Amino acid sequence: MKKLLPLALGIAALATGSIASAGTLDDVRSNDVLKCGVSTGLAGFATPDDTGEWQGLDVDTCRAIAAAVLGDAKKVEFVPLTSKVRFEVLKSGEIDVLSRVTTWTLTRDVGLGLNFAGVNYYDGQGFMVSKDLGVSSAKELDGASVCVQTGTTTELNLSEYFRLNGMTYEPVPVETSTEGRAAYSAGRCDVYTTDASALAAQRTGLTNPGNYVILPEIISKEPLGPVVRHGDDQWFDIVKWSHNAMLNAEELGVTAANAVERSKDANNPAVQKLLGTADAGLGKQLGLSEDWALNIITQVGNYGESFERNVGVKTPLGLERGMNGLWNDGKTGIQYAPPIK
Repeated sequence: MKKLLPLALGIAALATGSIASAGTLDDVRSNDVLKCGVSTGLAGFATPDDTGEWQGLDVDTCRAIAAAVLGDAKKVEFVPLTSKVRFEVLKSGEIDVLSRVTTWTLTRDVGLGLNFAGVNYYDGQGFMVSKDLGVSSAKELDGASVCVQTGTTTELNLSEYFRLNGMTYEPVPVETSTEGRAAYSAGRCDVYTTDASALAAQRTGLTNPGNYVILPEIISKEPLGPVVRHGDDQWFDIVKWSHNAMLNAEELGVTAANAVERSKDANNPAVQKLLGTADAGLGKQLGLSEDWALNIITQVGNYGESFERNVGVKTPLGLERGMNGLWNDGKTGIQYAPPIK
């Protein structure tokens, strides 16, 4: 029986599509670059700037991992992926991590053989319409044509919402956010639906953005975050704690500008453990150097700095922190990271 057990486990893993080879950390170090799957272009989350440099909240997640593992946040190869192919590309090993406005669901977590390493943006699906349409609620959209991206949770949410409210709609399927914005601009659909943050991003690319309104209804929960393959717990831990390090840094008031100085603060054990100066061996437990989190914060910043730089109120998206504020902000924030100790 003991000899048969590994074979049985292997067959079960293959049957569920959850098998993965361990050793992603070694592969990344050997290649001296992190291969990170991102969107094909979504303002605030992942898009090249005028110089071709990728920018965005999801991009910063990639860079944080590279800083932790390779000591250099610039050592990232960004791989633009559509919604349709993103999971297969990850499972095939062509990328090391997926950081692409991807919703955490049971089916994806279990059925597809993936691990979600945290939530870098709490979102929900909404609807955008032209003010000329003359509606103020999603419940007034009966009979509308709706642009919706294929291969996403958005499709199912849309169908369920209209069915539950006794309404009909005409779907206009698109494959990428760029195609969706183009179809909407061209008048191929009355309504554009996707995550509310993405609607804010798409609105910035429309002619006369002020002519468009995002309706008040949020019809789903869309916790977005980085994804890795099942079967490599060490890599899962590294991606997870890279995100947690950024959240803990914000909570402790550690920023890109003050991290080096704060690392010398012998009166704050939590800061010293985060930044690797407490001699706690926490980096070793991850298989990383003790300054792994210090590299993240000095090169990328804490979570709040990344949020404000990419999608915050002073950016074209103009998004409030809302649920993405820290759990102890005294408002509505629910971002909460386990302690680094």
